[in-house]
Amino acid sequence: MVIAISGKGGTGKTTVAALIIRELTADGPVLAVDADPNSNLGEQLGMEVEGTIGDIREEVLEELPPGMTKDRYLELRIQETLTEGKGVDLLTMGRPEGPGCYCYVNHLLRGFLDRLARNYGHVVIDNEAGMEHLSRRTTRDVDWLLVVSDPSVASLKAALRIRELSEKLKLGIRKKGLVLNRTDGELSPLQEEWAKRAGLEVVGTVPEDRTVVEYSLEGRPLVELPEDSTAARAISEIVRSLKEVRCRYRMP
Repeated sequence: MVIAISGKGGTGKTTVAALIIRELTADGPVLAVDADPNSNLGEQLGMEVEGTIGDIREEVLEELPPGMTKDRYLELRIQETLTEGKGVDLLTMGRPEGPGCYCYVNHLLRGFLDRLARNYGHVVIDNEAGMEHLSRRTTRDVDWLLVVSDPSVASLKAALRIRELSEKLKLGIRKKGLVLNRTDGELSPLQEEWAKRAGLEVVGTVPEDRTVVEYSLEGRPLVELPEDSTAARAISEIVRSLKEVRCRYRMP
């Protein structure tokens, strides 16, 4: 599966991404892509990032090593930038584009990343907050777009806008779902109304988990959460349901 994760800032999007990645590693190697310029997925996975795709993009616009083409240099540097871990490799996109033309470089990058993804059983993309990744078409051809929302009406409204834009841009997203994070009991009538307006199937809920808060305050990676963590158990159920739907629809 290729899973892209989106949502309003502050909803726990990266927390959900990290726990989904942890769950999927049981199936084999996972490629994790941190597409948020405020890159912190590596911290949640307990992995140290030493380079980003943004760095490579700038290097290609400058002077290349003698005798090396842009495509060969990109391929070599992407392999060097890949952070390898236990059951998961991490690619960090880093800073957004600066001034200058990146069209040719981005075209080459997309080709290399598509080929790289074929080496993994699953790919999980932690997108930047909001909708910029959709308007730039960096999220496309995925099995699942999971929009993470907390129970606030503002967050649920953002989920609605993300769903509408994804449909308008025709991004080749096979299934879309809503993950309600930090839930504590049933939603109020107003919250339920906006969840329904969002037009997204609720694929799962993740309760407020004190252990997650403690790990974040202590700077500990969330992949080390104990198995009895309520958030980890909830994500396990969500991943199971995603797999069941994938089998039902026979997603490639």
